[in-house]
Amino acid sequence: MFNYPAVFKREGNGYVIRVPDLPEVVTEGNSIDEATEFAADAIEGVLAEYVSRKRDIPAPRPAKRGMRVIRLPLLTQAKLSLYMALRKMGIRKADLARRMGVSKAQVERMLDLDHASRLDQIESAFKALDKQLSLDIQDAA
Repeated sequence: MFNYPAVFKREGNGYVIRVPDLPEVVTEGNSIDEATEFAADAIEGVLAEYVSRKRDIPAPRPAKRGMRVIRLPLLTQAKLSLYMALRKMGIRKADLARRMGVSKAQVERMLDLDHASRLDQIESAFKALDKQLSLDIQDAA
């Protein structure tokens, strides 16, 4: 769901990466693997800022020819999905905390992309929203 297409451009001995759906993301790496890793980190950083500023998360558009898709970690995707569900339903962090019987700080950590939350906590948050988190397995590209 949060797999963003990126443009990799060869420059000098490395690659410069841009993500059209997130114009703030511009990074570089010496190899394709390094550039991909740096791009994923940059995307997470930008999206964390979107969350902190209570902005909508742009949906990734389909990749065009010549683009590479940057896949975000599953935990990051779960956290972003929770954030988007809260926004769509008009539910505040404090409201979710009450529904779950936890502190607001615990909910804030669940939405913090840098915090190593447990997946079962995020599942509980979705359950409190009458939603279910599911996992989809696909063949690797």
